Amino acid sequence: MIEARRRDKESVGAFLRRFSRKVQQSHVLVKARKYRYLEPKKSKRKVKEAAIRRSKIASEKEMLYKLGKITENEYKRGS
Repeated sequence: MIEARRRDKESVGAFLRRFSRKVQQSHVLVKARKYRYLEPKKSKRKVKEAAIRRSKIASEKEMLYKLGKITENEYKRGS
């Protein structure tokens, strides 16, 4: 954690420059930007459920294509 206190007779501008320099040197912002879009790993159960869902949708599309209810373009669009 970064801590900076304003010194006696120090201007606000000088204090802000000193503080921002401390922040940059501590790499706090670099770490925050690095983890900004990091998503946690999915659990095994959620991965399996998603795979089952994709498989089910693919088999339904294949069945509809074989029955002639959807065109070839609609059949191949998602895969």
